Amino acid sequence: MSERKQIYLCLAHMSEDGAEQRYVKEAFDSNWVVPMGPNVNAFENDLKAFVNHGDNEVLQKEVVALSAGTAAVHLALLACGVGPGDEVIVQSFTFCASSHPITYLGATPVFVDSEPDTWNIDPELMETAIRDRIAKTGRKPKAIVPVALYGMPYQIDRIMEIANRYEIPVVEDAAEGFGSRFNGQVLGTFGKYGVLSFNGNKMITTSGGGALICENQDDANKVMWYATQARDAYPYYEHTAVGYNYRMSNICAGIGRGQMTVLNDHLAHHKHVQKLYEELLADVKGVTMHKQPADPRYDANFWLCAATLDPDVRIQGQENAYKEVIKSAVGGAAGVIRAVESATTSCQPNENVEALRVFMLDKKVECRPVWKPMHKQPVYKNAPAYVNGVSEALFKVGFCLPAGPYVTDDDVRYIVDCIKEAIV
Repeated sequence: MSERKQIYLCLAHMSEDGAEQRYVKEAFDSNWVVPMGPNVNAFENDLKAFVNHGDNEVLQKEVVALSAGTAAVHLALLACGVGPGDEVIVQSFTFCASSHPITYLGATPVFVDSEPDTWNIDPELMETAIRDRIAKTGRKPKAIVPVALYGMPYQIDRIMEIANRYEIPVVEDAAEGFGSRFNGQVLGTFGKYGVLSFNGNKMITTSGGGALICENQDDANKVMWYATQARDAYPYYEHTAVGYNYRMSNICAGIGRGQMTVLNDHLAHHKHVQKLYEELLADVKGVTMHKQPADPRYDANFWLCAATLDPDVRIQGQENAYKEVIKSAVGGAAGVIRAVESATTSCQPNENVEALRVFMLDKKVECRPVWKPMHKQPVYKNAPAYVNGVSEALFKVGFCLPAGPYVTDDDVRYIVDCIKEAIV
């Protein structure tokens, strides 16, 4: 019997016809090995065609390809006028790339907790935060950053209604939600700007890369100017602002062009895997899949399939949870983490969730905790936070299951069997 393969949460999957290699070869053959070029232009056009096509109308958004989704958040906030002393409302239940760029600009993140249906920013709590920040500082927040956690659409109708009433621009962080829709419209096209990510574990990949959806050509030109070192139109290098080297490379864009040919297949696959998990785990006591709301307007891409584990479920090896300090990174970051002295923190997943992660790892299955809320991160201990307990409670019980294009139906069945085996 051959050794079982390692099953990761989500890995890039190349097109069957090798389109990625073809476009990359064209870049080398034509010597366009720079952060601009034909592949970049073509990839942006492909992205525009995708995001502008909705079920109800055709939009006229522009797209700028960038070096990372984090760069897209940074430039979107910069274009919104965020600067030192400003405040930006951001979802707390997210990856750090949603909030770190706020601090790059000398501004302060104001964290807002989640609502229990989508696990995304709570619109009512968001409005409470807006009112309170105005009362405390005399100024309204400079921007709002909702996040499509694991690809789940946020309550964008309510978010936009509140944001428009207070005249605050919305930067949609759809890095995990590429291809997710709300009422037939692609996430990232509702607000002033929309962030996309093409990291190696996203719905499609450019190896590393991202993009920013802009409302119009003027906004796109402004973003592109900042992304190419903010150079003014002289025959020599003249700068009236600080810019960044954030443009996507022509090589990476070639990969992206090939990936666009399999995007719809990837979206269908992730939704299929989610449905299979829901069916196979339906009768497993104590394990609950995170599902999208019954409202037909919600159409999640299920980038990752998330679930919760009841606190009273006992897992094999649970007595050893958090007994030893982690020596290597979890989730592909090996070699870039800092050693710690303690195996525990003041806010961490329950012992049975950690035991399940370890048990599944031994079965060659990656089973990762959900994001730790940003308002519980030591680096943000002094940041304003408006909390209701939802994200902290979910962090204690939540975990993610593999969903990428390499995950087969047999893999899902194996993963579910392993979960059943893990439960005492």
